[in-house]
Amino acid sequence: MSPNDSRRPVRARRGARAERVARRYLRAIGMTVSDQNVRVGYLEIDIVARDGASMVVVEVRCRGPGAWLRSLDTLDRVKRSRLRRAAAILWSRKWRRLPGIERVRFDVVAVDLDGDQAPQVEHIRAAF
Repeated sequence: MSPNDSRRPVRARRGARAERVARRYLRAIGMTVSDQNVRVGYLEIDIVARDGASMVVVEVRCRGPGAWLRSLDTLDRVKRSRLRRAAAILWSRKWRRLPGIERVRFDVVAVDLDGDQAPQVEHIRAAF
């Protein structure tokens, strides 16, 4: 944790921790994490990874203790549309030229950070 982390809002710290957990998980299952917090104009992709012939856009979802909805239930139509637009731009500008890349896939990693317990990860491949 950097010295400035204590001044960041709780939600931002929780989100950053969830993204770290997600990156570790993706590496552990054999995916290569190539980038994180990728900005495409006003659009943002949490994690970009490579899985065989696929570039994978990974949306990380996290809810705090006592949340009314599960993490996966918070990924609405608008967010999915934004991720598709960002991926389309990156595909046309960069990814389609990478050797061995044939497609883009959209995964969701939900991370449950419940107190002092070990984080729980739920990974949905080709979620949308």
